[in-house]
Amino acid sequence: MNRDLESLKAPLPSERPDLWPWSAKHDGQLHLGGRSAESLVASFGSPMYVLDEADLMGRATVWATVMAEEFWDGYGMGGGSAYFAAKAFMSARVVELVTSAGMGVDTASLGELTLALRAGADPNMVGLHGNNKSDEELRLAISAGDAGIARIVIDSMDEIDRVAAIAKELGRKARVMIRVTTGVHAGGHEFIATAHEDQKFGLSLSTGQALEAAREIAKRESLDFVGLHAHIGSQIRELDAFAESASRLLGLMGTLHEEGIECREVDLGGGYAITYTGEDPEAMSPKDIARTLAGAVRTACEEMGLKVPHISIEPGRSTVGPSVVTLYTVGTVKEVPLEGGSRLYVSVDGGMSDNIRPALYDAKYTALLANRTSKEPLVLSRVVGKHCESGDIVVTEVALPADIRAGDILAVPATGAYGHTMSSNYNMLTRPGTLGVGMGEPKWVVYPETLSDLFARDAALSPEK
Repeated sequence: MNRDLESLKAPLPSERPDLWPWSAKHDGQLHLGGRSAESLVASFGSPMYVLDEADLMGRATVWATVMAEEFWDGYGMGGGSAYFAAKAFMSARVVELVTSAGMGVDTASLGELTLALRAGADPNMVGLHGNNKSDEELRLAISAGDAGIARIVIDSMDEIDRVAAIAKELGRKARVMIRVTTGVHAGGHEFIATAHEDQKFGLSLSTGQALEAAREIAKRESLDFVGLHAHIGSQIRELDAFAESASRLLGLMGTLHEEGIECREVDLGGGYAITYTGEDPEAMSPKDIARTLAGAVRTACEEMGLKVPHISIEPGRSTVGPSVVTLYTVGTVKEVPLEGGSRLYVSVDGGMSDNIRPALYDAKYTALLANRTSKEPLVLSRVVGKHCESGDIVVTEVALPADIRAGDILAVPATGAYGHTMSSNYNMLTRPGTLGVGMGEPKWVVYPETLSDLFARDAALSPEK
């Protein structure tokens, strides 16, 4: 079979340890948490997300540690902290692991906020985002614990009045930040770059909206102004944009200081890139990120004569992304002729319902034959799902052995961020479960969905609720 592999000369996934969780080993078969992929699929089925719990807790510990070290108040800094962006992957076990490691939890819905609190997260280390928060979400945020959650991130002028009114009604003083669109934006896709002006999040720095919001908050007795927040995008590989955004936020902080409005904290958001394929460059280390941010913040504050505030960030993808591997079982395999060659289409038992990112963002992933070694040559392949969509692609291009066949197991790394949380029931597929490994015997973190679960909301099939 004549297939052009010119575009696939990057290192194979088995040659890039940064694609995989710490426990991953490849000796002809892929092992995760001390168990072979083949034995995991045999015992628990597929498709399945496999979470290396020790890997996740380790990455969370690193983020919490580097922020505490680089912004240590002994350096004249105001302290530093890291909040796990729960939208990347939310479950009670994940909350338990990241908070045990010293991270806070950033939420963006009633479900995420409720789960974080029920899972034991300290309200003083929980935040709430959202451009259209409900009254129910705000009431829970303000009433949680002894003083409400750590910060409600204000996203519009209208929200100031709503939060102030609910806090007054509950006899509380709500702690709030302002989400600022700084005009600095970065990221791999237009829809994940979030600091340019023409989008739904935040209050503009350039037009004075953010400054006006701070002034309004300062007038409200039931609001406690904590500080400023910005998020400039996702999957960002260069730190210059973060440094520029920090400088602009600190400039606004200086203006507020001159007006007598104290800004105790500045959150620089998240969006740090991870590695998805052998072609990707090595990701920046948390230590390098924290050190670069600390230098930019210190310089800006010295120039403006300001005391360095507490600095927080919100890494989600970079905390949990590499900790999860999706395992699929191969079904149909067929050769599709192309001009000058052909491509092998390898169909698996999942697809866009368990990873929508390739279809939504043209995100690139790779795949590894996980259950055996093959001596056959590598061929140009495309891994596709079983959905009734031509765009149902799991891996656009990958080199796989020519003898790949039904029953083989494919492993797709780096699916911890947004695989589970953006999964769906398209074509009425049941959503995969997440299996925890690496800290004792394998166990379900999130149970796999069943047909009974799927049909429970169908009024014609289920008893009246």
